[in-house]
Amino acid sequence: MESVRRLLAIGAAMSAERDLDRLLEMILLSAKELTGADGGTLFLATDNGHLEAKMLHTSSLGYAMGGSTGTPVSFPPLPIADSRLAAAACARDGATIVIADVYAESAFDFVGSKRFDAENGYRTRSLLCTPMRNVAGETVGVIQLINAVENGEVVAFSDDAVLLAQSLASQGAVSIDNRRLIDQLGSLFEAFVDTINTAVDEKSPYTGNHCKRVPELTLMLADAASAANGPLAEFTMDDADRYELGIAARLHDCGKVTTPVHVVDKATKLETIFDRIALVDARFELLRRDAEIAALRGEIDDAARDALLADLADEQAFLRVANVGGERMRDEDIARVRRIAERMWRDAGGVERPLLDTNELENLTIVAGTLTGAERGIINHHIVATIRMLEALPWPKHLRRVPEFAGGHHERMDGKGYPRGLTRDQMSVPARVMAIADIFEALTADDRPYKSAKPLSESLFILGKMKEGGHVDPDLFDVFIRDKVYARYAERFLPAAQIDAIDEAKIPGYRP
Repeated sequence: MESVRRLLAIGAAMSAERDLDRLLEMILLSAKELTGADGGTLFLATDNGHLEAKMLHTSSLGYAMGGSTGTPVSFPPLPIADSRLAAAACARDGATIVIADVYAESAFDFVGSKRFDAENGYRTRSLLCTPMRNVAGETVGVIQLINAVENGEVVAFSDDAVLLAQSLASQGAVSIDNRRLIDQLGSLFEAFVDTINTAVDEKSPYTGNHCKRVPELTLMLADAASAANGPLAEFTMDDADRYELGIAARLHDCGKVTTPVHVVDKATKLETIFDRIALVDARFELLRRDAEIAALRGEIDDAARDALLADLADEQAFLRVANVGGERMRDEDIARVRRIAERMWRDAGGVERPLLDTNELENLTIVAGTLTGAERGIINHHIVATIRMLEALPWPKHLRRVPEFAGGHHERMDGKGYPRGLTRDQMSVPARVMAIADIFEALTADDRPYKSAKPLSESLFILGKMKEGGHVDPDLFDVFIRDKVYARYAERFLPAAQIDAIDEAKIPGYRP
C-alpha cells in the first residue's frame, strides 16, 4: 500500500509541474525510487524516429546529467528502428523489457552499457525498459532502469517493480503530453501575437519597430518600478505578471490593422495616395506660363512679369515648406497660406479656380504635424479597435488583464486622454507604465515619416513637460529618470548620434 500511496502522490506532483525538464527529472527519479534502481535514463521520442536521452542518473556513482543539473546529456540519439538496442526495441514495440543480467543477454546489443561500465568502474546487471505511451497509443518515450538494489545487493527487477514502473510510465506519458500541449499552445499563441505585429509592420513599416520596442521599454520600466521604494513600494511583479504585461505591450497597437495606410503613413500635409504638392506645383507652372503669355501679348510689361514670377516662386517655395509639417505652425504663416489660396488659376476648360481647394487649404493650415482633425480621429480610433479586439477574446485567467493594460496607453493621468477619459486612480500601474513607454518610444523614434528623430535630451524635456501637464504618471516618471531606464533603452535602441549629454537637473518635473 505504501508504494501505491507514493505512486499517487507522484502522479499528483507530476500533474502540477509546469517545467518540462523538471517533470522529466521527477519521472526518472520517482521510477528509481519506486523500483529500487541504482541508475536510469529517460528517453523522449523525436519526430524523426529517434530516442533522445533527456535525463540520466546513477546514485552509486553520483552521476547525473540533464534535468535541473544544468549539464545536457551528451549521448547521441538512438534510432528506434535499431532493434538491437533494448530501449529502441521497447519504443518500437511498445512493450516492457526485463533482463536479469545484460552480460548474459544475446538478444540485444549492450556495447554502450559495457563501455560505460569500463570507463566508470561500474557493473550493469539487471535492466528494465518500459515505454511511456499516451492515450493515443503513441510512444512518448522510454524509462530505462538499471540494477535493482535489495539489501545492498544487485538483483533482478521484481514483478511488483515492473508494475510500478509501468504505472508511473503511463502517468508520466500523460503529464509529458499535457506539458507539451500547453507549451505548444503557448508557442502558437505567441506566434499569433507576433503575426499580428507583422501584419501591422507590413501595412506600415513606420509602426513595425514601435510594436517591437514598446514591449522592451515597458518591461524595463515595470522592472524598475517593482524594485522601487516610496509611492511604488507595494507594486511587485512575478514571472506571470511580467508575461501578462509583455503580451499586452506586444498587442497594444493591434487595432492599427484597421487604420488606413494613407493616414498612418501620411508624411506630408497634402499626402494621400500620393503627395498632392505636385498638383499645386503644376498650377504654379501654369501661372508662370500665363505670366509669360501676358507679357508677350503686351498685357503686362517685363518688370511686372518678373515681379509676378518672383512672387510665384516665393509662394511656391513657402507652400512646399508648409507641406512638410512640424511642431507648430505660426499664425502669420497660416494667414499667408490663406492669402495664397485665393490666387486664381485657369484650368484646361478655361474656368478660373482658387490656387488651393478647400481640402488642400485645410491640410496646409494644419497647426502641428501632418494630420487633419478627421485624420487624427481615424488614428485615435485604433485604440478603440484594439480594446474591442482584445475584449472579444476569451482570455485565460493568467492573461485576463491584457485588454486593460493594452487599452490604457493613450489615457492621461488628469482624465483628458482617450478613449475612456480614465484618471490616474482608475488605471493600474502596468497600464500607466505602458503609457510612458509608448510616448517615449514615439519621441525618440527615427523612422517616422512626418518628423525627424529627437535627441535624447529633447525627448526627456518633452516627457518632463508632459508630467507637469498631468499627462503621465509622476511616480513612474521619477523612476524612469532616477533609475536611468531611459539610458538603458537609449543604449540598446538609439543610434549614437541621437544620444546627447543629459543634465537630469534640467528635466522639467523631475524630483530626485
